[in-house]
Amino acid sequence: MSVNNNKPELWKADIAASVDYYNNWFLDFAPATFRDTRIKATIRVNEALDLTDNLLSLSVVTLTEHPEILPILRMSTCPPLAQDRLSGLAGVSRSLINSMEDKERPRLLPRMKKEMLFAELSKVANIIQKMIDPDIFFWLEDNESFTDEDIWRAATVVADRLCGADSNPIIRNEQEHRQLALVKECLENSGYNHIETHAGATFADLKPGEFSFRLNVPGKLEDGNTVNIPIDIVIKRKCDKKGDMPLLFEAKSAGDYANVNKRRKEEANKLANLRRAHGNNTQLNLLLCGYFDTGYLGYVAAECCDWIWEHRLSDLELFGL
Repeated sequence: MSVNNNKPELWKADIAASVDYYNNWFLDFAPATFRDTRIKATIRVNEALDLTDNLLSLSVVTLTEHPEILPILRMSTCPPLAQDRLSGLAGVSRSLINSMEDKERPRLLPRMKKEMLFAELSKVANIIQKMIDPDIFFWLEDNESFTDEDIWRAATVVADRLCGADSNPIIRNEQEHRQLALVKECLENSGYNHIETHAGATFADLKPGEFSFRLNVPGKLEDGNTVNIPIDIVIKRKCDKKGDMPLLFEAKSAGDYANVNKRRKEEANKLANLRRAHGNNTQLNLLLCGYFDTGYLGYVAAECCDWIWEHRLSDLELFGL
């Protein structure tokens, strides 16, 4: 059964409605969220400045004890340095930079001899010190006096740079959170029970009338090896029997057309891996919001993916829910 992938006569109207829906959300969400994010980022920058005596003293010991300040230091240079650029200029491995900035495991440093680690961090510190932005941190170049207000002003500039670098992840995370919350409300209103992922649920454990978010579903690669495929929304319909494949949905949002067409093969690859493991009747569906043009829709339809639009969640009923 097809819901939207076989109705190309409706695609253009749905695309327009989806773009408007996304833009209205963005205008409501972005300003307040970015203000809040910038305040938090400014506080983080201020803390990093305290640790480095307002960048007058950037030591290897500080980098060792507080590697999490490295993104702030990268945004304090002129021009701001990407991870790859800092790695190249300092002549250190990208893995060192990655480990220092690992958001999942803060304050992580690679395992190496202390002398070698100090030598590598010294290279990083030297590049940062050479490239500190003199227009922001004027007191470093002219040994001028500065006030707490000057420090806070410098911190806000660096915080703006940090927020700019993090803007897309902030938007994606918030949009995904909102999409899943809307689906949860819709399904619970239809009598479905939400099963928390951390309760040890697997996609095979779901009972009819249950759903969960971000579950791993086993797939199979072309070489026959098994791979876990994270699926955003997994729903066991009330009419399903034991052993029936649950409904699988990926939550997708986009603020421009270019990015989605660069990544449109992802769904096709996931579906291929799922079908190798669970049979050719396995379906991967999409929850779409934002800029998905006819080129994208035509591609995923040809790969036998179906979808619903966030602006019309009532289409979930057409999947037998």
